[in-house]
Amino acid sequence: MRCEVRQREGVRVVELSGEVDLESSPAARQVLLDAVAAGGPLLVDLSGVDYIDSSGIASLVEAFQAARSRGTRFGLVAVSPAAMRVLRLARLDRVFEIHEDLEEGLGGGG
Repeated sequence: MRCEVRQREGVRVVELSGEVDLESSPAARQVLLDAVAAGGPLLVDLSGVDYIDSSGIASLVEAFQAARSRGTRFGLVAVSPAAMRVLRLARLDRVFEIHEDLEEGLGGGG
C-alpha cells in the first residue's frame, strides 16, 4: 500500500493505493487519523486501491467518526470498483459522502 497526503484548494487529500489489508491498514489508519487531527476538510482518494479488507474499511470508518466528532467534512472520491464492492457489501456506501472524482469532491457536491 502507498499513501500520499497533499493539499488541494484548501482540502487535505489522502490518496491510498495498492492493497489496504491487515498488514497495511495500521499505517493507513494512522495517516487518516493524522489528517483528521490536522483539521480542515478531508477527502480520501481510493482510485488506486486494488483490494481492501475489513481492517481497511475499519480504518476508514474510524477516521470518518473522528472527523464527524470534530465537525470536519470527510468524503471518499474516485472509489475503485474493488473498494466500492466492499463498501456496498457493508452498506457503507450509504454512510460515506462519496464523489465520482476529486473535482466533484472539491466542489463539495454530494
